[in-house]
Amino acid sequence: MAVPAADPAPIAAERPKDRFSAILLRAALWLVLLAPLFYSTYGFANWLASRRDDVGSIVFAWERDIPFMAWTIVPYWSINLFYGLSLLLNDTKNGVDRLAGRYLTAQLVAVSCFILFPLQATFVRPETSGLPGFLFAVLGGFDKPFNQAPSLHIALLVIIWDHWRQRLSGITGVVWHIWCFLIGASVLTTWQHHFIDIPTGALLGFFALWLFPAKGELPFSGFRLTTDPKVRRLARFYALGAALALAGAALGALASPVALILLWPALALAIVAFAYAGAGVKVFQKAADGTAPLASRIVLWPYRLGARINQWAWTRKLPAHVAVTDGVFLGRFPTAREANSFGTVIDLAAELERPRGTSCRWTSLAMLDLVAPPADRLAEAVPAIEAARRHGTVLVCCALGFQRSAGVVAEWLVATGRSHTAAQARKVLAAFGRPVHIHARVDEPA
Repeated sequence: MAVPAADPAPIAAERPKDRFSAILLRAALWLVLLAPLFYSTYGFANWLASRRDDVGSIVFAWERDIPFMAWTIVPYWSINLFYGLSLLLNDTKNGVDRLAGRYLTAQLVAVSCFILFPLQATFVRPETSGLPGFLFAVLGGFDKPFNQAPSLHIALLVIIWDHWRQRLSGITGVVWHIWCFLIGASVLTTWQHHFIDIPTGALLGFFALWLFPAKGELPFSGFRLTTDPKVRRLARFYALGAALALAGAALGALASPVALILLWPALALAIVAFAYAGAGVKVFQKAADGTAPLASRIVLWPYRLGARINQWAWTRKLPAHVAVTDGVFLGRFPTAREANSFGTVIDLAAELERPRGTSCRWTSLAMLDLVAPPADRLAEAVPAIEAARRHGTVLVCCALGFQRSAGVVAEWLVATGRSHTAAQARKVLAAFGRPVHIHARVDEPA
């Protein structure tokens, strides 16, 4: 039997725009909270570190060759102006709240690190005069040589840069990128930070952007702890991986600060564990067209790299895809060239991003790997295949093409009468010589 395409969703009523005065008031209230919180907690962390006699430093030998450039204190200080303006100049109250959430996240995480693992700058700045001298004097009044990694300055810069890069274009966009580069470089050329503070600060900034995305659901919204034993095991597996990477970073840093790069996969694996624990596919922030925002791509890059390597290891000796019937193909996650040979790609892999350079139609129905596809996703996928067939050939894919995509294609075969039972559908797919692992719900006799 034919499955009708889903009716187009009704056009939602456009939400009334927030009044500018209401946006300004919301931003002002956030500033009243954030500014005192910043100076009090930042100063408290400095004070605590100053009372300790075991505060160390992480310094690369080549940092001695970084020149001191007094004038760069001007771009260094300018971030304070952009901090407030970014809150005040927003389109919606929700936009203000999301930006404030990023600020608050960066401040709380950074200050916690300053208290738990204080570090000290080893530079001794030369005397300066004029405007730079004045700005350095003001800075020295509250900023002591502690509070190093992760650099809160860099974390806030990442957040503010991302906020304005989406609003500026043309020559103003170019100027903005250049000025942000100067702000970032100034933490070194003012001898305010060591190099290790920059990548750790940037990671914190992108984490804050991921935690409070500009659009879509918050990763932690609607969290419900899973009761599925298999999914819990997967969550524990990824949590263990995160813990081992974190331990490797901490212990390895005793030998070389390069080991701190393990903080990156530790964060990525912790987020994936959070997804399996109950947050679901929203942590990957994958849009319906298969794309993901910059913060998601960067924060989860180590995990996505591992997923790509795993895909290659399992499928390198198999055909990329196989023809099932009536223009529908089953396969692994495609390259751009492979995808463009189809009319439509129906992508079920939450963890992988649509490859650049694809020009075909792309529909993402994100599902977690190794987990039974949710009933609502299956209900979407079957009519999506039928609708896509009107535009040419269709590739149904997941990471490997063994489970999620196989389960969806089996559902489609039964729902459209091309197979009489789920067991028969599975035999059809298994006959192509590819491993097929379909959840028991699909395997039950129809």
